[in-house]
Amino acid sequence: MVKKIAAILILFTAVIALGGCSKEKEDSKEQNVEESKIQIGLSFDSFVIERWQRDRDVFVSTANELGAEVNVQIANGDVEKQISQIKYLIDKKVDVIVIIPVDAKACTDVLKKARSEGIKIVAYDRLVCDARADLYISFDNKEVGRLMGKALSDSLPDGGNIITVFGPKTDYNVTLLEEGFYEYIEDKNLKVVYSAYADDWQAEEAYAAVNEALIENPDINGILCGNDDLASQAVRALSENRLAGKVVVTGQDADLAACQRIVEETQEMTVYKPVDKLAKSAAEYVVKLANNEAVEAEEVINDGTYDVPYVKLEPIAVTKENMNSVIIEGGFQQKEDVYLNVPELMN
Repeated sequence: MVKKIAAILILFTAVIALGGCSKEKEDSKEQNVEESKIQIGLSFDSFVIERWQRDRDVFVSTANELGAEVNVQIANGDVEKQISQIKYLIDKKVDVIVIIPVDAKACTDVLKKARSEGIKIVAYDRLVCDARADLYISFDNKEVGRLMGKALSDSLPDGGNIITVFGPKTDYNVTLLEEGFYEYIEDKNLKVVYSAYADDWQAEEAYAAVNEALIENPDINGILCGNDDLASQAVRALSENRLAGKVVVTGQDADLAACQRIVEETQEMTVYKPVDKLAKSAAEYVVKLANNEAVEAEEVINDGTYDVPYVKLEPIAVTKENMNSVIIEGGFQQKEDVYLNVPELMN
């Protein structure tokens, strides 16, 4: 009996040991699968701008479908935090870092360190200066400025006065937008009487700028706003001064609230940038880079030191006239949402 019990115990122990080995092999196999996947670090400035969450969702979904994993980091507008998060991604040995920089210059050194570690760099929708990124993918931001300039030029009287409220100077897209705008109005009889830059894209700064500009010069005909969030506060200031709908306002991003203002005629236009297309294309390019495949870009853009391959997408000016065909039929916003406050205009 003692011998039988001992034999059973030995057999039981062996079964447990075999099960443990099997589990260890299974865990090891899963770990190897995880390690074999492409690892992408996606570093966001912040989610202050409405569209960024949409960019994230489409990018992550597309990358996952292509067999990659994405580690999303959000700096909340803090440069030092973004640098720290990039260092974390370097330590994680990701294959590619995709960055929407808080500051076009502040992240240069840490991205150079990433490159020295063999990590590819993609500047997403905002160029990083002097970092020698492997790819820059964005919309034609000069064209964004030109489209805003055209909207103002077409709508304002000869000699009209304009307020400009751009985003932060640390965002290189702001520089490009500003260049495009001034290039377009160069030979137009329009006058910029007040200009401001909103730090960290804080919309409240547009409210303060418009109020201050109106004190200095009440005869304002148009306002260029760097995005639709800024435009929301510009229109708020105009409303409080009984000028909403009387002053031409431009914006960018086709935010829902901006689309509503356009059909309500308190904002003239917005620049629509098909972010789904941008995010999907970016994810596809990033996976190719991670696999050391050739990435074709028809253009280059100088980052201050290097010519960076540039995949450029075209923005679209959206007004009341083409709201349905571009924004609603394109599936970017829902018709009942856009016309929420003016349902009589839906048909």
